[in-house]
Amino acid sequence: MKTYLIGFMGSGKSALGRQLAGLMNTGFLDLDEMFEERYHISIFDFFEKYDEDKFRRIEKELLFETAALANIVISTGGGTACFYDNMKFIMENGVSVYLRMTSSELAMRLKNVRKKRPLLKDLPPDGLETWISSQLLAREVFYNQATHVFYPLHQDIGELVLKLK
Repeated sequence: MKTYLIGFMGSGKSALGRQLAGLMNTGFLDLDEMFEERYHISIFDFFEKYDEDKFRRIEKELLFETAALANIVISTGGGTACFYDNMKFIMENGVSVYLRMTSSELAMRLKNVRKKRPLLKDLPPDGLETWISSQLLAREVFYNQATHVFYPLHQDIGELVLKLK
């Protein structure tokens, strides 16, 4: 079984993905890490040198490569599900889990790492939660298509493991 974790940046897809893969005795793949290893550039630096559209096209290619994988938990980037036909691909190729958090919960998590996130680097600290709210509003149309919704700050990962078995 392939399990795709989707959700906004800072929702814990990478950390929870590693933990989930361990509990389910499966492999784990982080698409952002795959990008950085393959292209020898951080996502932050890529955004500085190129643009988001170029990143999203490459991200789609990497996502589509996961079709050949089995028995794995895949952590996607925060926007992966929201571009091109990526959510359709995710739904056709595995089980998806939306890690849902509120804009205030996400802002608390992201406030100290703004400078390391390309989409947040130029936001003033007092505008972070408003920006996240706006982005969530646009992205949840994709995120809410997920097979399962998991609240990482309010649910135990054991509940998710039971749903996925």
